[in-house]
Amino acid sequence: MKELLSELSSAWGPSGEEGQVAALVRRRVRGHVDTVAADVLGNLVARRRGKGARVMVAAHMDEIGVVVSHVDPRGFVRFSNVGGVMANLLAAQRVRLKSGRVGVVMEEERGNKEDQKLDRMYADFGFESAAEAARHVRVGDVACFDREPVVQGHRFVGKALDDRVACAVLIEAARRLKRTPNDVSLVFTVQEEVGCRGAQPAAFALDPEVALAVDVTLTGDVPECRPMAVSLGAGPGIKVKDGGHIGHPRVRELLLRLARRLRLKHQLEVLALERASTDASVIHKVRAGVPSGCVSIPCRYVHSVSEMVDLRDVEGAVRLVVAFLETDLRKAGF
Repeated sequence: MKELLSELSSAWGPSGEEGQVAALVRRRVRGHVDTVAADVLGNLVARRRGKGARVMVAAHMDEIGVVVSHVDPRGFVRFSNVGGVMANLLAAQRVRLKSGRVGVVMEEERGNKEDQKLDRMYADFGFESAAEAARHVRVGDVACFDREPVVQGHRFVGKALDDRVACAVLIEAARRLKRTPNDVSLVFTVQEEVGCRGAQPAAFALDPEVALAVDVTLTGDVPECRPMAVSLGAGPGIKVKDGGHIGHPRVRELLLRLARRLRLKHQLEVLALERASTDASVIHKVRAGVPSGCVSIPCRYVHSVSEMVDLRDVEGAVRLVVAFLETDLRKAGF
């Protein structure tokens, strides 16, 4: 899992340009599923055929980043956000273009340091002239955070763990899933960070009878944080609600029963942020509605260059997803 998670975390894949991640996922699931196919938006569907309930499990491949909006005559780059980029976490960080060119994000000297905004920041890619800059970057190019992953004990730190850690969970679940009575679609979605734009058409096409999203969630275990009953190392979260989705009661209760049967450490999660949600927020509204739940992986410092998860929570999430997929969901009432 450490090696897989390192590879996924290091991959370059902002919203709308997830191709490198998709290629990695495709290679990793090959031989553990019946088919792997991409749709027109780039969602990757890895399917295990079955005669039972149609079940969709979604994890998004994309990461947040910045998009070039202007290159000045000296070669300094101005940018806008791709997804939920926070200005206060950007200064002095590194970003990487698809070409591999690395830039340093800095803030203008003028202005109030307490009022950090993206429009007062620039990226320095080391260009010595406008002509050199023109050979390497143009308006519309996207850069993602650049940071090597680190493993310290049970703790894994890296960029883009939102939501590459869930991609790792689905890949490992595919590897461990020996038999399932269900018709399973493991969907690695695109453009979640800009509004869950990939999951909705994927769910419409698959027409699932039940669905899970697997994603990260915030924690309430660091100094002076927002109170929240989720801690790193206390097991995967079973979502009750967030800003865009109320977990279906039957899905939630099934996950709780499975966690207890497995004697698996787990947590009930309420994410009390108005705009924070997962792919489940759109999946559950497709067609006539889809009973949907979410397995959450506790993560500190979400949307920073150094997101932190606990590998024991990741393992717990794998076991819970596998148990869910091995359950006869028709007999369970779906």
